[in-house]
Formats: sequence, C-alpha cells, structure tokens
Amino acid sequence: MPPTADRPNELAGYLALVTLPVQWGDQDAFGHVNNAVPLRWFESSRIVLLEEHDLSHLMGEGELVPLVASITCNYRRQITYPDAVCIGTRVAELRHSRMTLSHAVYSRQQRQIVADGQTVVVFYNRAKQRPTRVPVELRERLAPAGVTAPAGSSSPTPDQG
Repeated sequence: MPPTADRPNELAGYLALVTLPVQWGDQDAFGHVNNAVPLRWFESSRIVLLEEHDLSHLMGEGELVPLVASITCNYRRQITYPDAVCIGTRVAELRHSRMTLSHAVYSRQQRQIVADGQTVVVFYNRAKQRPTRVPVELRERLAPAGVTAPAGSSSPTPDQG
C-alpha cells in the first residue's frame, strides 16, 4: 500500500496497519516500553490483517483455528511515553500448514522503525488434534494482496515482482 499521512513510507509494503498510543502503563521500571508490549501490538495488527481480508471468522470456535507457533521481536530502539506507534503486518510466507507474518513498529515520535519481528501461525484442526493445510479461502483472499503460488508449487510465497 502506498504511503499516506497515516501510513509512513517505512510501512508502505504492509497489508495491515494499526496505530496505537503508547500508554503510561506500557513502560517498565527502566522507563521504556516493556519487552512484552510489542508482542501485543503484533497481535493487534495480525487480527486487523484477518479482519481486513474477511477472515476474522477463523478466530472463532470452529474446527479450524490459527495458533501462534512462534513469535520473535527485534527491539531496535527504546520506546517511551508519550508516543504513538504504527504497527504493520504482511504475509511473508505461506506454506502447507503455516503462515509467517512479518511485523514492523514505527514510532511517530522518533520517525523510524523501532521494533520488528515475525509470527509463525499454524492452522490446526481441533477434531483431529493436528496441523492442517492453510485454508484455500485464506490463500485466495490473500492472493490479490501479493501472496501467490510460485509455478509448479502449491505453497504460496510473497510475490517477488
């Protein structure tokens, strides 16, 4: 997506964007945002990604659920109150039963990326108690957003064009 007043240039390639205020209570005893807070911000942006692509029903109590298998965060700069952060999320990779999302946190005050990371989401069948294929519906809804299957493959990856 192109940059706008609400979307910094640094987040132009991200599908979902959420802007949140840094809360006073987000800080720890060291006077900066606690290390767990950006992980919650990643979650908020991940949910917006599903909602904006009409996939929020996957968060319900159905047979198929998206589960976080792993999450990483690289803390680039300290974040302090007061500030507002823009969190972008994009699909980095779609595999057989998992999706890797990339996240970036942009500080309005510092005018730069202050944290980034990835979340690996596994699609899990509750009845079978095991991972299952990424739903066709999800693949189809994300294809227009730049996630396509390479020739001869059934596992979409980000478009390199």
